[in-house]
Amino acid sequence: MNKTTIFLVRHGQTEWNVEHRFQGHQDSPLTELGVKQASWLGESIQNEWIDVIFSSSSNRARRTAEIIKGNREIDIYESDDLREMNLGIWEGQKQEAIMELYPEEYDHFWGDPEKFQVYTGETYAEVLSRAVRKLNQIIADHQGKSILIVTHTVVVKLIMACFEKRPMNKLWDLPYIHPACLCKVEITDNEFNIILHGDISHYQEDAVEG
Repeated sequence: MNKTTIFLVRHGQTEWNVEHRFQGHQDSPLTELGVKQASWLGESIQNEWIDVIFSSSSNRARRTAEIIKGNREIDIYESDDLREMNLGIWEGQKQEAIMELYPEEYDHFWGDPEKFQVYTGETYAEVLSRAVRKLNQIIADHQGKSILIVTHTVVVKLIMACFEKRPMNKLWDLPYIHPACLCKVEITDNEFNIILHGDISHYQEDAVEG
């Protein structure tokens, strides 16, 4: 019996999260709270054995991975395939403005993901394809290991939906994916066991959505 453990994490809170701006492939720094969130998670899993860390190539994810890693001697590998959904012309824009300018697309983003499409951006299916391809490669290359993956909300949602066999139209149902929340999945003989999903029990202050 060869058990592989996946620790799947969203990055900590960023400045654009606070401003309610879409980030996508663009980036903004972690806030002071975002650094704390990553630190709290790092402390909570300090006794968990981790063999390798994979991070989105976006700075907010890489920084979160570094904080969680702490002083442990673990390699961090970056991947573009773990980046957030490319949101094209929405990136850097506030959600309130997008709601007014693109009401149908905004509704599809949250309510009917299979219909979502924005100019120069990715579809959910495209993100799912690259993220799951990368995940399967990571699992194949590190069977029997404990793997930390630091990525983004949409990627976390899509990967967990695969494990749950959740339909795309239910993608945004709870649990909410808070900054630096933890999902834990154990894989044994191609059977998936979800241990944690969107867990924030490591938070040491009230949760701040963003």
